Amino acid sequence: MSNGDDDPADASEEADAADDAEEAGGAGESTDAAAAPTLPDEATEDSLNEYLDEIAALLDDAETEADLDDVDALLDDAEAGIEEADLPEPDEDDEDADDPRGDLEDRVAELREGVEEARGPYAEDVVDAIESAAATLEETEWTADGRDDAADAVTAFVEAAADAVDDEVDADAIETDPDAADDAPADAESDAESDGSGTDEDDRIDALVSALDAVAAGVADADLGPDDDAATIAALIEATDALESGLDDAEEWDDLETHEQLRAEGYYDVLGHYKDFPVEWAALKEHEARGNVDMILLALHSLTSDFMERHCLEAFERMGKRGKTEASLEELLGRAEKRDQFAIRILGKMAAGEATETLVEYVPENSNPQLQKATFKALGEIGASEAVQPLADALVDDGTEELVRPHAARALGLIGDARAVDPLADVLAGDGSDDDRAAAAWALRQIGTREALETVAEYADERSFLVSTEGEKAQRSLDAASATA
Repeated sequence: MSNGDDDPADASEEADAADDAEEAGGAGESTDAAAAPTLPDEATEDSLNEYLDEIAALLDDAETEADLDDVDALLDDAEAGIEEADLPEPDEDDEDADDPRGDLEDRVAELREGVEEARGPYAEDVVDAIESAAATLEETEWTADGRDDAADAVTAFVEAAADAVDDEVDADAIETDPDAADDAPADAESDAESDGSGTDEDDRIDALVSALDAVAAGVADADLGPDDDAATIAALIEATDALESGLDDAEEWDDLETHEQLRAEGYYDVLGHYKDFPVEWAALKEHEARGNVDMILLALHSLTSDFMERHCLEAFERMGKRGKTEASLEELLGRAEKRDQFAIRILGKMAAGEATETLVEYVPENSNPQLQKATFKALGEIGASEAVQPLADALVDDGTEELVRPHAARALGLIGDARAVDPLADVLAGDGSDDDRAAAAWALRQIGTREALETVAEYADERSFLVSTEGEKAQRSLDAASATA
């Protein structure tokens, strides 16, 4: 009812507005629900493009993960509508012809990408970034300054993470310095051991990695949601970005020039007055004299010239057993596995029994006699009893070159295993070359059992000077043994 003061026109407008609101809202529907676009029953290219325009507007306005889920669902409807729509097909003979269906599908794919870009960030993204930083710490070879900078970056990150997730990350409880708990200063002996072995630096990196692992676990336990905890996740993302930047800026060995790396490792510290050039060679000679295997390996890996490589390997050859360490053995075995004869020769000088399995494989390689010679000698110097049978086989193998057989016999002599007596005796009694028979006689003398010496002594009057000489030496050894019995 009107009170007489109302304007009939105004009343009519209010009634129309009420009717419009009821029509828009529907029975019990929210305004947001009513705002969602509706896919036309019989979609056309234009109506589908309009539908996608409305979805794009909703994507721009999306503020929560639920909003993005709604956009995803609408895109599902759009894909179905495009598939069912009766759209013109492009002319296959015309490369420039319009393709309405393809264009619409491209728009859907682009909107899908927009949804994925709008999602998150999530706590899982933070954990992944932390784990990536931990892997970088472990896998990178840092300089001394680089380790300090990396430690600073991790410490700053731990503190920032603790500020962001104070209930789950306690910066005071996370140790980034393995020596921090020890209030007493390290003594000189401990310092020297640290400088020599690098173990303390490894412990330091391990402590930093453990600190990052602790933060990652804390972030995971915080159960952060992308909507309710968006500010916290953003702070953590900012902190991980700073951590990544700090590690990127920290100095790695690969950042240094070769001479800087050598200088940083103390390679040139042994030099006083020197006359050999280049200076790297002069330093190498001094390191060889001092038995500094690690420095020789450093030069071998750092200095890529053929000149320095040859001199580094020659240094190991001269050092022999003195140059055998776990690191040098690994280096030379790697080369020997590639049939490097120089490395095989050095392994023999080192008496490296660890190389036996690799070298035995090369014994029957008749197509490479130079490799066989180097291998036979190395196995003999190693004293590899596992090689007795393969070497004995090489003695009688028709495929073994004549110039190679004496090397097999001498190798058996150096090994000194009595199992070789019979095959060597057969060679000595055979009609092979004087070199073969003399080498077999020499090997039997090296084995030195009574049976071996008696076998050789029988040939003291041999027509071959080489063989008879070995027979005479064997007889003298028997006579000396009888005199002292």
